[in-house]
Amino acid sequence: MHVFRELYSLPAATLCFLSGNLAFQQLPALPPVAWCWLLPVALWVTWRCPLWRPAAFFTMGFLWPLLVASPVLSQQFPVAWVGHDLVVEGRIASLPEKDGRRERFYFDVLQWENATLASSGPKRLLLSWYQGAPPLVAGQRWRLTVRLKPPHGFMNPGGYDYEKRLFRQRVRATGYVRNRGERRLLEDAPPGLDRMRQALTERIRQILGDSEMAGLIRALVVGDRQAVSSGQWAVLTRTGTNHLLAISGLHIGLVSGLAFFLARRLWVRIPRAVLYLPAPAAGAGAGLLAAAAYAALAGFTLPTQRALLMVAVVMSAVMLRRQSQSVHTFMLALLAVLLFDPLATLDEGFWLSFAAVAFILYALLGRRRSDSHWRSWGRVQWSLAVGLLPLMLILFQRSSLVAPLANLVAVPWVGFVVVPLALAGAALLVSLPGVGAILLHGAGLALAGLWYGLEALAALPWAEWTQSAPPAWALAAAVLGAVMLLAPAGIPGRWVGAVLLLPLALVTPPRPGYGEAWFTLLDVGQGLAAVVRTTDHALLFDTGPRFGPQFDAGRAVVVPFLRHEGIRRLDLLVLSHGDMDHRGGLSSIVSELPVARALSSAPRAVEQHLSQVAPCQAGQRWQWDGVEFEMIYPFDAISSGNDSSCVLRVTAAGGADALLTGDIERKAEQSLLKAGGMLAAKLLVAPHHGSNTSSTMAFVRAVAPRYVLFPVGWHNRYGFPKPEVMARYAAVGAVGLSTAALGAIRFRLRAQSPTAPEPYRRQARRYWHSPCEC
Repeated sequence: MHVFRELYSLPAATLCFLSGNLAFQQLPALPPVAWCWLLPVALWVTWRCPLWRPAAFFTMGFLWPLLVASPVLSQQFPVAWVGHDLVVEGRIASLPEKDGRRERFYFDVLQWENATLASSGPKRLLLSWYQGAPPLVAGQRWRLTVRLKPPHGFMNPGGYDYEKRLFRQRVRATGYVRNRGERRLLEDAPPGLDRMRQALTERIRQILGDSEMAGLIRALVVGDRQAVSSGQWAVLTRTGTNHLLAISGLHIGLVSGLAFFLARRLWVRIPRAVLYLPAPAAGAGAGLLAAAAYAALAGFTLPTQRALLMVAVVMSAVMLRRQSQSVHTFMLALLAVLLFDPLATLDEGFWLSFAAVAFILYALLGRRRSDSHWRSWGRVQWSLAVGLLPLMLILFQRSSLVAPLANLVAVPWVGFVVVPLALAGAALLVSLPGVGAILLHGAGLALAGLWYGLEALAALPWAEWTQSAPPAWALAAAVLGAVMLLAPAGIPGRWVGAVLLLPLALVTPPRPGYGEAWFTLLDVGQGLAAVVRTTDHALLFDTGPRFGPQFDAGRAVVVPFLRHEGIRRLDLLVLSHGDMDHRGGLSSIVSELPVARALSSAPRAVEQHLSQVAPCQAGQRWQWDGVEFEMIYPFDAISSGNDSSCVLRVTAAGGADALLTGDIERKAEQSLLKAGGMLAAKLLVAPHHGSNTSSTMAFVRAVAPRYVLFPVGWHNRYGFPKPEVMARYAAVGAVGLSTAALGAIRFRLRAQSPTAPEPYRRQARRYWHSPCEC
């Protein structure tokens, strides 16, 4: 029995529970909620059947998230109501985010006017208010006319999972406030946390004005990161210090620790107080209160809730005078987080936080107490850099090489100088506004000094390592290698750890064979971006749309996809024409990846970003790795607008071919037909997204594709692809595929026909995703 007790100790139980949770998160669809009746059975097994305890803890870990996920996903917004005006009452549940054109906010529903939605409709919305929005304050109650859609995001390999983010925030519909209809303020925001946070945000903005550090200070004090520029995010990412702006484990832990040590030092100076409450317990109570106050100031976001729970576990152990090993405290905190928030494993921050703590504990394991503080701190930073490397590559396909040096200075400087100054300044704005303003300016100056060094590090050409996501076996080998490499001195075979890390850099994703081409139509919404890859070359056809000042398809979709595929440079960029839905991501792409040259019917739109630019013209031909490329349109430079689009044919060695047509319309199609060239292709990207101004019946018959692809946005305002266009393609036996329904779509061009389509929404489907309309 002693063996069983050791086997099923807290660490073993926690790991089994975590494994069950991870298995649940891989499900493509939710199991019946009735399965939750197995929870009490599994709990009984843990007490009565020692041999089955691993299975019991695994089962509990698997079913516990179902209790949370099922009620959220049961709140469905019917697709039939897309495009209809709806009236809803509710409260603004977040600080409104402004990006110039709109204000965006979470909206907690109190009442639906629609009877169907009143019974089973979404309880939380994500709304945008365009054109002359009134002053919006968190906590206000509004009656609004809105248009909504179910949650839907882009689905691309290596891309950001927007639907997962909405699910984590319990958002079950997104949309916008209508200019026509009801827009009535029913009740002003009552005094409360969100109103206080918004007032504090505005006060900091007034004090710091146009200071470059103003947005960073607001992020550190109240978690409001909307004023942090894309350039600042780039510096933070390249130096591995972007965690400094996320009020989570690091900041809350530092504030809690600082409060703990200060309170304990002060408490021992009060002899009578020590008689009633030991100084460590008093310090733990102060640390927990400080952590809770900082989490409240950040709006009790999911990362701050997780961090606060971790601090609570540690401080409770101190107050209860429990002398437990650090590994047991760590496992107890992990289990507490999984019980409190069983969906936490969907967050990158969960893995980074617990992995960081684990490697910090491992770095300090069995070390000499005589080591200096700076030596120990340097060892911690080295351990984090090595230990988190596999995780950073699997999550983000990038890792900062200067992070150990940057964090060696940045973490203590921000944690013990900038944050205390900023928080003290914010706290004094009510009672001593002059002093508070001085402290906030001091925090800005302290941060500016650090920022100068971070910019210098970010400018180094080797500051960041980008790499495709490693396969599972390489990831497992790298984790084991990191553990061996960071083992205490004297452990034999530590050098083997460095060998086990090598697959991270040496293993590359699969690539086409000679004579093959892999064609991927990316899901960029209402726009176009496609990648054609041969054995040693890569071509990008169009760059997708721009959605806002800091958000475009190049940064959000194309670059992450190229990194995921291990493509480090583009041999050719084809910009079919100058419309924003085709060139919106250009600047982001050329800033992240080298591009050898470009062809475009609108070369002026490219010249400001690239020097090697030429007009695309019919007759241009080249061969890469046995694959033929031919530009078959435009014939001259007279055409303009959509009809000036470049049209490219790609033919694999076996004869399988694809035709990329940009936005050509009826006039250009007639020109191609009159030229009498070869138009037939197995794979066709539909002209102009399936508009009725294109895809004439004569053109459709001439191409006679086996598959026709429609790069469109989900429920786009144009109604693309038009039903009559789809009917024309169906008449020639073509199978129509839409990126809105299927996400990114890949074909492998080989032999005489392309392989079957590989829709990413089907391949990567999880239970929180909208259905794959296959």
